Amino acid sequence: MMTVQSAKLAAGAIPAGESILEMRGISQIFPGVKALDRVDIALYPGKVTALIGENGAGKSTLVKILTGIYRPNEGEILIDGKPTTFANAQDAIDAGVTAIHQETVLFDELTVGENIFLGHAPRTRFGLIDWRTINDRSRALMKALESDIDPTTKLKDFSIAQRHLVAIARALSVDARIVIMDEPTAALSRKEIDDLFRIVEGLKRQGKAILFISHKFDELYEIADNYAVFRDGRMVGSGVLKDTPQDEIVRMMVGRDVHEVFPKTEAVIGAPVLSVVGYSHETEFRDISFTLSKGEILGVYGLIGAGRSELCQSIFGINRPKSGRLELEGREIAIRNTSDAITAGIVYVPEERGRHGLALELPIYQNISLPSLIRTSVAGFLKATNELKLARRFAERLDLRAAALSVPVGTLSGGNQQKVVIGKWLATSPKVIILDEPTKGIDIGSKAAVHAFISELAGEGLSIIMISSELPEILGMSDRVMVMREGLQAGIFEREGLTAETLVRAATGNA
Repeated sequence: MMTVQSAKLAAGAIPAGESILEMRGISQIFPGVKALDRVDIALYPGKVTALIGENGAGKSTLVKILTGIYRPNEGEILIDGKPTTFANAQDAIDAGVTAIHQETVLFDELTVGENIFLGHAPRTRFGLIDWRTINDRSRALMKALESDIDPTTKLKDFSIAQRHLVAIARALSVDARIVIMDEPTAALSRKEIDDLFRIVEGLKRQGKAILFISHKFDELYEIADNYAVFRDGRMVGSGVLKDTPQDEIVRMMVGRDVHEVFPKTEAVIGAPVLSVVGYSHETEFRDISFTLSKGEILGVYGLIGAGRSELCQSIFGINRPKSGRLELEGREIAIRNTSDAITAGIVYVPEERGRHGLALELPIYQNISLPSLIRTSVAGFLKATNELKLARRFAERLDLRAAALSVPVGTLSGGNQQKVVIGKWLATSPKVIILDEPTKGIDIGSKAAVHAFISELAGEGLSIIMISSELPEILGMSDRVMVMREGLQAGIFEREGLTAETLVRAATGNA
């Protein structure tokens, strides 16, 4: 039986050529779950293959098979056309397969060179670690990556982007031919992403085969040559990315049309609820003024460092403005701290939900009830039944997928964690909710669910400020868009007729 992959290859969808690595009929079965079901995929020298799919589609399982962590129940792996078995991670490294993960394990107190060669340090003829060779090779690797990072400097002195370079150098130090990049741009600025992509182009020129995993379509279309789409553990499509419209990729991923990913319904825009007048901060933003009406979704767009999050954190009381005022429903209010904001009816869903929005070790129901302890207490004593009742109400409303409300929130998927954060703030009955990158790091299916709920909230009259770096999200969900650039307000645009080009020009100052 011809698979989708083999059919595409036969039809010439992927350019003919010898693959470095091929996986045929790969299945991975766990108790009660078939994580991968007869998957075929091939990686080619000098090509970037985008691995695309929702969370739970099987991408992580495939990577763990390629890196020797799992052994597949069925199928075979071929390198240069020869069947290969990885009994462990070292076998994969020896075969030339290496991975750069979003959360690569590096050590702050070790030097750059020590991090690069940890576990495979060169030795002198007397069996001692050859520090000169470590530093010389590390310096050469960094130079190949167009970086002058000193290999004798401790890692703690470097930025996130520089740490990514060290992780790439570590991967290349084992003479890898197949490089897996798993969400490598998640914590990078646009300039740092551009620098990374130049490195990727250099790896392509060296003949490396690269498997690139990302949720960001604009990045995939910029850097990838080929693609493979997974859904529910199966490979449902592959081909040349530039020849395949994004709408088609989305349909393959989620089994629905692209307009359903941004299911905004038209809401009745009411009277002004929040007015921000002349808001300024000593270092982050200045002279920001706008209004937010009942039932409105105001998108806030701008490049990293534009001051978007800092402005909204100031409105929520995390930091204090130097000047300006806030009016809520026509009355001036003083927000000195987050407690004042919550009492007034303003809440904030942070970008880093795991670090700033959730207590990952606590159960779901306690996370949801956390800002509402007065309501769930009796005579000053916390009542668990009231907490569960409150949590159950919002878990059902948000269609939260969990075995029980008593499980730690850290065990949930990214999309379900985001629902918990939104649910805990909705339980306070807010008038204004600020969503900072509400779908960051979650898959398209979960994005669609979050977008649908945001639209539903606006329809119920909640006023929403939505910060997003994703242009499709901003264009698809906003009634108006405020663009910020270098701490200044670059413009406010109405939804009708608004284009991505207009927003980018405003954000970059190229109007």
